[in-house]
Formats: sequence, C-alpha cells, structure tokens
Amino acid sequence: MKKIFTIFAALILVLTACNNGDTTEKAGDTDEKKKEKESVKFVLDWTPNTNHTGVYVAKEKGYFEEEGLDVEIMLPGEASAEQLIASGKAEFGISIQENITEARVQDIPIVSIAAVIQHNTSGFAAPVDKNITSPKDFEGKTYGGWGAPAEKAVISTIMKEEDADIDKVNIVNMGTADYFTAVKRDVDFAWIFYGWTGIEAELRDEELNMIYLTDYTDKLDYYTPVIATSEEQIEKNPEMVEKFTHAVSKGYEFAIENPEEAADILIDAVPDLDPELVKKSQKWLADKYQDDADRWGEQKLEVWEDYAEWMLEHDLLDKKLDSKQAFTNEFLPE
Repeated sequence: MKKIFTIFAALILVLTACNNGDTTEKAGDTDEKKKEKESVKFVLDWTPNTNHTGVYVAKEKGYFEEEGLDVEIMLPGEASAEQLIASGKAEFGISIQENITEARVQDIPIVSIAAVIQHNTSGFAAPVDKNITSPKDFEGKTYGGWGAPAEKAVISTIMKEEDADIDKVNIVNMGTADYFTAVKRDVDFAWIFYGWTGIEAELRDEELNMIYLTDYTDKLDYYTPVIATSEEQIEKNPEMVEKFTHAVSKGYEFAIENPEEAADILIDAVPDLDPELVKKSQKWLADKYQDDADRWGEQKLEVWEDYAEWMLEHDLLDKKLDSKQAFTNEFLPE
C-alpha cells in the first residue's frame, strides 16, 4: 500500500504574528516598515532540532530582514509541511526527497530548492548488547518502525548485500514510543538519524552499533532533509524564492562556521530543547551540512534519479519520476 498525499482544500490556520520592532518607534512607522517586508511562512517537518538551525540563525541574525522578508517559523500541526506548501498555506518548509518524489508522481507540484544535509546520515541503530553489527544480524531480530512501506524495502535492500533474508526479521510498529523506550521493551533495532538520536545516546552513555544506509548502496544516499516550495511560488514570485534561499544559505553557512553560537541561537529560540544535546548535535552536524558539495544546498540529478529508480524497483511509486522537475539549484547563491 503506497503512501497517499492528501491536500486539505479547506485548511484553516490560526497564526500569531510577533512584533519585534523598537518600542520607541511611532506606531505608524512600525506599520510602514512591516508593510515593506514580504510575509513568508516556513513550516517545519517536526519539532525544532539541529536540522533546522540555519533557518533560526537566518531569522535571529537578520538575514531574512536584509532580504525584505518577515519569516514566521511554524510547526506542521495536523497537516504536513508538504500539504501546507502544496495548498499555498505556507511558502516554504522542510521535507525529504522521498516525500517530494511521491508527491510529484501523484502530480502534486512541490519542488526541493536546497539540500539541508548533503548525504544521508540515517541508519539502523541497536544497543551493543543486541549483538547487531551488520544487516546479516537482523535475522531473528525485531525491528521497530512506524509502518511506512519504504522501511521494509530499505531493510531488504541492505540485507541482500549480505545474502540475508528479510523474511527472518520480525517487523513491528513502535507507535509513539521513542527509540530508547522501544529498545528496552520489545525492539532490537530501529531507524534513526545519528545527528540527533545517536548523539542523545552518547549523552546517555548508551553505546550503539550503527549501520548506515550509505555503507551498503549509493541509491539510499538521498537528500534528507531538504527545503521545499511549490511550483506556483517559483512561477509567480521567483525573486522572493531567491531572497529566501539566499538568507537561509547564509544561516546554514554561519552554522557551519560557528556551530556553538548557532546552537545558542536555536536554544534561545526553543528553550524546551536540551541545551547539551543541541550543542553536541550542532558540532556533529557542522561539517555534514555541506560536506563535499561546492556550496551548501547543492543537489545532484543522479541522486534524485537513483533514489527514484530504487523506489520504482521496490513498488513504492506508481510511475517514473521526472527528476529534473523535482528539484532546482537555480536559487542558491553562486
């Protein structure tokens, strides 16, 4: 059963604007300044974390303001980032290559405009006492996931590299349990992003064996996460898309060069986050954002083609993706 994207035709959002203007200014002057800025809504994919730091830096450092943009960072709520972008309820948001691929195959015209992290940093993690050090060791073990069709396909792909049998894996749904609860209860291994959950394990002194997807096949080295917009935004307001992308690029470049200060900005913006986790995660991610790319955000056609081909081979798509339409580098700074 393939994932279906549903665009809510009648989606109502209650938004609260925050006035950060100088209180010494006259009301009329403040209103005039706000009129000069273009309002933009940016929706996250999940709760704030270090994947999003560059956006928070761009807001705090005034990079959006320099481009004439008033950016509101939103949580997704009942509707996903992809749904809000496609329905015009948000101009930009965080997505992943998989979701954009599925959406476009279903004729939902959203577009990736920047790769937040250059290579896939996710993989399967297991506490060391589970004795799982390779995909072959998945046999006879229990995997805890969230019920997405791609999960079994990914596990099967890397197990085949070692002539292992996916049918010998017990796959269960973890529900709302987090990784650390699940592996202490009834799960042997799960799919995580090391930059957050793996770092949290380090802070808990819980040693993991990590099996990265990219160690077994290049086809699973897809972009996750990415920043997305809609074809409509690109067509009707390309100047705004370029301004936004330039400001966000500066935000992530700052995070690359100044991970500690960038972490502090995220912590100040989202006080509920664990400061120690944010700081250590930010340090770990700093050289992963751009990695071996010529510039932050750069995307390659072969990455989009390889992953779409893999999805098609595993019956995760109804038809072939036109990869050239799914992403663009044209709005990134030169």
